[in-house]
Amino acid sequence: MSWDSYIDNLMGHSKLGDTCQIDKACIIGRDGSAWTTAGHACALVLSDEERQKISSEVAKRGNHGFAVSGIKAGGIKYQFLRYDDENEVYLGKKKGEGSITLQGSKSAVVIAHTYEGGQQGNSNKAVGVIAEYLTSLGM
Repeated sequence: MSWDSYIDNLMGHSKLGDTCQIDKACIIGRDGSAWTTAGHACALVLSDEERQKISSEVAKRGNHGFAVSGIKAGGIKYQFLRYDDENEVYLGKKKGEGSITLQGSKSAVVIAHTYEGGQQGNSNKAVGVIAEYLTSLGM
């Protein structure tokens, strides 16, 4: 199964008018595996270390590690903004680099990057749609 089509779906859900608010995205497994590939034009490419750290912190359900070390994705360290326990959403921001949104499902973590000046709220909603869909499938 190709998970890359989920990047297109995620971007489509982030639109404000005709403009996608997400410019890069990926899905990783709770075990740190890559579900989407670097072959997609809008792939957010994470190193093995970044995938492992993100999946490990999301598994802990809280902001402990991210609050101390930030959220590193695609070689950029984002300042941790907040954690929403109800929806298991993590948010980060780096001035001049945009923002990052992560949300876990049962077996995956959906990750999206909002370009600088984009509306992270739209990205958060889009990530939520995909994470909730995966959860509804038992994933």
